[in-house]
Amino acid sequence: MQRLSNWINRKDNQSIASNVFIAPSNSTKSVRQFLTPLHRNSFISKRPANKKFAKTKMLAQISGIALLSLPAKSLTTALFTTEADAYQKVMASQVLTLASVKGSSTYFSTDRFEHGFGYDIARSYAHDLGVDIEVKQYDSDADALAAVREGEADMALTTASTKLSSESGVASVNISCGFDSTLAANGLHPKTNWSFRSSSDPLAVKASHFLCDDGQLINTTKIANFYDQTLLKDDYNRKHFEKALTANLPSYKSSFQQQASTYNHDWQLLVAMGYQESHLDANAISPTGVRGLMMLTNNTAKAMGVSDRVDPYQSIGGGARYLEQMKAAFSDVPNPDRLWFALASYNMGPNAVKSIQKKLENNGQNPNSWSNVYTYMSDHASQNSRYIQCMDYVTNIRSYLESLKMQTV
Repeated sequence: MQRLSNWINRKDNQSIASNVFIAPSNSTKSVRQFLTPLHRNSFISKRPANKKFAKTKMLAQISGIALLSLPAKSLTTALFTTEADAYQKVMASQVLTLASVKGSSTYFSTDRFEHGFGYDIARSYAHDLGVDIEVKQYDSDADALAAVREGEADMALTTASTKLSSESGVASVNISCGFDSTLAANGLHPKTNWSFRSSSDPLAVKASHFLCDDGQLINTTKIANFYDQTLLKDDYNRKHFEKALTANLPSYKSSFQQQASTYNHDWQLLVAMGYQESHLDANAISPTGVRGLMMLTNNTAKAMGVSDRVDPYQSIGGGARYLEQMKAAFSDVPNPDRLWFALASYNMGPNAVKSIQKKLENNGQNPNSWSNVYTYMSDHASQNSRYIQCMDYVTNIRSYLESLKMQTV
């Protein structure tokens, strides 16, 4: 397999960095592709990068770029094609078309839910480019890669092996930019990657710049933590979850479904919340006096019209109504992030979340990005213990919801 492995940073007379790909010496021609660096928009974090990543930035870039590869027989064709490159098409249409296969590390889409580790990072990349993102689902990695090769999609999000990428005639770059252990530690596929029709296409080059940026490497770690897949792989956690679903859920299923319909929620989302709150125990009570299946405080119960907190139907209704209010409080946040904002607010109050948004905005970051809010809480968890509780709360509910939808337990 031929690899475009020589990555050179140069500066012109105006000291503007240009990134140069040099074709292998045995290529039929000597090719240089000069591309301007990706322009980070005003919402990108200006926080100094972690020293660990700063020291390894060059190594990470080389590692990431080395994964951008094409079979030797298709290299010349890809570099000298007269067709418009994917980047030009994306910028002209203002839409980045992503070919993806459903998976725990890539893209979760069922009913009204659409999120995922790889998908969230792809959304961030589209945001950096200033375009919208559109997903086309495929049944297999091979089909998704073929869609990119044939021009049906601009890039693919898969866990395809290097061999499959090579055989498919596409160029791939690892989302973690070589830090595979970051993904593996969270139960994510270590080779989750993006693929492009040509490694010389600006869309591919800019993607590698984006993924290997110091700040993005840190954000990728945080997003990987949020999409952790190890919770229900633990025997104790899985068995406890299965037991609650088998022993308790049948008694409350109709109540969850009715209240979900009343307040326009997915009923399994409410089940996931109920399990996180009380393990589906209608008589649960905390040392602070919070009680019931949805663990409502006395004040919240009264505000939601709940007269008996241990009545399952009333408790579920109170929780559903409160969640509806939390969603409304963040109506300016686009989906799928709005759900995570609402759950975080359900846990620690909307004012606490809005305070974080304000700080992000003052720091030049996108205040409506869950990735940014989650990263902020992670960075300041030692100063506010509620942040740790909130991160676990939202992460766990996401995990329970996905299991319920995928019927993995």
